Amino acid sequence: MAPRVILNRRHEQVLKATVQHYIATAEPVGSKAIAQGYDFSVSPATIRNAMGWLEKAGLLYQPHVSAGRVPSDSGYRIYVDQLISAPPPQVQDLGQTLSQRIGLGNWSTEALLRRTAQILSTLSGYIALVTLPQQTGARLKHFQLVPMEGGRAMLVVVTDNYQTHSTVFDIPGWDPETITPALEAQIRQDLERVSNCLNRQLQSQPFSQLHNLDWQALDRSVERYREAICSFLIALADSYKVPQLTQILMSGISEILHQPEFNELAQLQTIIHLLEEEQELLWPLIFETDEAAEQRSNSGAHLRSSSRAGSSSGPRAHQRVSVYIGTENPLEPMQACTLVSALYHCGDEPVGSVGLLGPTRMDYSVAIASVEATAAYLSEALR
Repeated sequence: MAPRVILNRRHEQVLKATVQHYIATAEPVGSKAIAQGYDFSVSPATIRNAMGWLEKAGLLYQPHVSAGRVPSDSGYRIYVDQLISAPPPQVQDLGQTLSQRIGLGNWSTEALLRRTAQILSTLSGYIALVTLPQQTGARLKHFQLVPMEGGRAMLVVVTDNYQTHSTVFDIPGWDPETITPALEAQIRQDLERVSNCLNRQLQSQPFSQLHNLDWQALDRSVERYREAICSFLIALADSYKVPQLTQILMSGISEILHQPEFNELAQLQTIIHLLEEEQELLWPLIFETDEAAEQRSNSGAHLRSSSRAGSSSGPRAHQRVSVYIGTENPLEPMQACTLVSALYHCGDEPVGSVGLLGPTRMDYSVAIASVEATAAYLSEALR
């Protein structure tokens, strides 16, 4: 956790310049480089004093005695939260770029997400991670009550992502001693009428709304079957409230080979192993719900960055972006990396996440804006 450091204007300028210079060069930064590359109108000695102060505050460090300074994880955190610059225009227009490159072809959802990940990794130079949509955003699409033998009926529920759920229940009032062909025909008509009622009143409703539904207000034809139908749908809605692990699509392993931080094959292998073999560990980090973020906030962790005004366009440009920097990552293989992620939505429901994984020396303004724009694009595409 970064120390609570109050920076004056000079310290902010020097920290921001040091971070930006190190991101661009991957070389420790000296006061002379800052004095020559940035117009602060002060001497190298003044900059050197400021860098010394920032080092004592834990925001910079020297990898070697005679070397320049390098940003610490705490330094990157303050840069991301307070000092980050606006991204270049081409990043702000990333949503339009994705739309133009992907087009309006007859893509399956998985193909759309794979293509998006490929474009994002190529443009950013980092590993792109996109989770397949999960069922929390599903809506009710179709109901069908089917009569069965022995006085039973089956309720079949189909969601808008074509998952099917069913339950079998006893028809209330069924008496095998008194049943006649005429009564059986009447029951079939009742079941068809109830199916029509459910489709008319519940079709396109998200599962999250079933808890708030006034079951007494439904058509009277449902009344006889209300208990069986209501208990099944409420239980189904509860199951949809829990985020389910889904596959994480990734692209861009070859991109980070150009980053000097990953020259060591052993380090790269641990990251690849995590991405390919231990996705269940990574999944809670990339798909971070608002509730989980709030819990971390209450515990004092500051592992995220709210989106900045003007950093992206699209219907959900205000969405939160999570940023785990270096040792803020709870997974050891990622503690030389930064993970930037944001949720994409189906309507108002978060159904998946898009992220970028790269070295802590990543271009944060580009990465954050790219993730924001991509999440907004996917939310629009899935509408």
